[in-house]
Amino acid sequence: MDTHILVSNLTNPTLLFFVLGVIASRIRSDLEIPAASVKFISLYLLFSIGFKGGQELSHSSFTPEIAWSLVFGLLIATAIPAYTFFILKRKLSIADSGAIAAAYGSVSAVTFVAASAFLESQQLTFGGHMVAVMALMESPAILVGVVLMIIYDARSTSRDSLGPMIRHSFTNGSVLMIVGSLIIGLIADVKAAEGIKPFTTDIFKGFLAIFLLEMGLVTGAKLSAFRQYGWFALAFAIAIPCLNGCAIAAISHLVSADPGNRFMFAVLAASASYIAVPAAMRLAAPKADPGLYIPMALAVTFPFNITVGMPLYAWVIQNI
Repeated sequence: MDTHILVSNLTNPTLLFFVLGVIASRIRSDLEIPAASVKFISLYLLFSIGFKGGQELSHSSFTPEIAWSLVFGLLIATAIPAYTFFILKRKLSIADSGAIAAAYGSVSAVTFVAASAFLESQQLTFGGHMVAVMALMESPAILVGVVLMIIYDARSTSRDSLGPMIRHSFTNGSVLMIVGSLIIGLIADVKAAEGIKPFTTDIFKGFLAIFLLEMGLVTGAKLSAFRQYGWFALAFAIAIPCLNGCAIAAISHLVSADPGNRFMFAVLAASASYIAVPAAMRLAAPKADPGLYIPMALAVTFPFNITVGMPLYAWVIQNI
């Protein structure tokens, strides 16, 4: 792995604010960010990424690469929960296996945002259509996880909640915000869009740093939440994202030759949802333990991806 990329990522101010949040949480500091501010910042980040993606798409035509990218994203979001479920159920309950599989098959919008900042630091860009790919990958993994739970243990899943769960996976606030912003950016007048460019671009990194500080505070508080599950949960939360990210980084050349797009595919495959999936699983699988699948995604996989994972996926793309 290129040590320069790794060192550059580890000394990135946005990541250092994440580390500060973890430290503050572990030493029981009273540092906190108001919940209303966190919600605003998260919506801003999704809006900015979606709008810029839409603007990028408005300048390009619908190509075979974009079509294949959407299909590739769907395949990733379907295959990951399918194979991880069978690994998980050897050690965990059907409900927990389905919920974790859904989380790791779905995507993390926050990780996607951090990945865009990583690419910018490497002076690389990615296609606006990757925002659409991310949004498309949110729901299939949830559906696969629920279907597998129904097949293997009907008691773990409420069939009556399947309809509301499906609706929620498509109307989830984060999905709606980024898809809506993508569409607005796509149809907005170019000259008028220039007027809000300072808001969508210039202050983006500052807001990302504050948001990652909050993520660090939350992560630090959840680090010990799943100790009862032993080494298996910890090993899974590191090994599976690493495997998924490296594998997709290696084969994504079949879909795109652009290193930025390939990197985003790898990050999407490696990320785990800790917002949309928990909300859906409250309805679909109330027996699944949120004290397991949320800390795995947020306290282990997310930090792994933004520290070691991203430089690793970039190295694979450059060398394979």
